[in-house]
Amino acid sequence: MSVSYNRDMNKILIVEDEENLGITLQEYLENIGYDAYLAQSVQQAQEIFNSVEPHVVLMDIGLPDGSGLDLARWMRKKKDTFLLFFLSALNDPDTKVEGLEIGAEDYITKPFALKELTLRLERSFQLKKQMLELPDELSHGKLKIWFSKFQVQDAAGEIIHLGQKECAILELLYQSKGKAFTRDEIIDRVWGEDKYPSHRTVDNYIVKLRKWCETDSTTPLEIQSIRGIGYQLNIKND
Repeated sequence: MSVSYNRDMNKILIVEDEENLGITLQEYLENIGYDAYLAQSVQQAQEIFNSVEPHVVLMDIGLPDGSGLDLARWMRKKKDTFLLFFLSALNDPDTKVEGLEIGAEDYITKPFALKELTLRLERSFQLKKQMLELPDELSHGKLKIWFSKFQVQDAAGEIIHLGQKECAILELLYQSKGKAFTRDEIIDRVWGEDKYPSHRTVDNYIVKLRKWCETDSTTPLEIQSIRGIGYQLNIKND
């Protein structure tokens, strides 16, 4: 199988305590051109993360010495520019939402196909490239957006890291402000051919983006629900 990969995003840390799956993932990713590192515990993952500074982290949740969710939060505090993917047998909606709130690009439920994982990685790399082509900073009231950094700032001055999918949804709505998009259109534009997410996934992302907007009661920026259709972003007095 011939698979392209991004040479600027080639270091991948796999955090997986199931040895067979971890080794399979490592060998597969190395065979298609990535530098893959395997950690089977929180402690090993922290050591590799500090020494390697990976571009991508594939994170299991149930680890022998702690939670992958807590480990992801620790990593985000150390460095917030890496791409985070959760790989878990847990199919609990609340756990998925918690993972997305940490800034994960995807939450992939086991079992999954290796080609599926590769396609999701490639799609995230494409989205990141698109974000780098947008203006460095946008301001609306007390709110700020840095698409290239996948960050926004709320009215209190707090920097919030966005996952690539969240940032891509915000970029889609922002670039086409005043235009309503259905949930299916958002899925098609943001996830492309890999249409795994449900409408609820889109709604969860919108909820987080809307909470950020609403921290400034005077901001002209608004993500509006259009009944029977979907969502649109409005900039009042624009």
